[in-house]
Amino acid sequence: MKRLFAFLTLIALLPAYAFAELKPGDMAPDFTTQASLGGKVFGFSLAETLKQGPVVLYFYPAAFTSGCTIEAHNFAEAVDKFKEQHATVIGISTDNIDTLNRFSVSECRSKFAVAADPDGRITKSYDSVLAWKSGWANRVSYVITPDGKIIYAYSAMSPDKHVENTLNAVRAWAAAHK
Repeated sequence: MKRLFAFLTLIALLPAYAFAELKPGDMAPDFTTQASLGGKVFGFSLAETLKQGPVVLYFYPAAFTSGCTIEAHNFAEAVDKFKEQHATVIGISTDNIDTLNRFSVSECRSKFAVAADPDGRITKSYDSVLAWKSGWANRVSYVITPDGKIIYAYSAMSPDKHVENTLNAVRAWAAAHK
């Protein structure tokens, strides 16, 4: 009976831990890392990119998995709408840069960059670690404004609403800052 109670208590706490992402109003942790766009590696700096406008930073579990492929396709199809708002889209996972070189071409369709976080340092700083699969990122999307503040955070394992929700947040921010 004690084991069952302990197990049920752990299960009750799991969702809170699994979705413990940063909140709107938090400062986005700055980072630099390797990224790939169209199969070409470059140094990505969040601080430098924010000088150009808002950033949609989305974490995803692993390249070439079904949900992550769907999400990459969805962002690729919508990337021009983000650019209209002067927003940059970048995906991040704990995959290595060689894997992301292939993913950036095939699944991201060379439309936006994906960044490597093989040691999980960036994923941890954004509280975006997948609770039940150590070493993978949770599916979390953030909208970060040029002053480095998070204005929107969305966490759901389904990739279906990440693009729509972040695009709406970017459009609302852009309309308020004309």
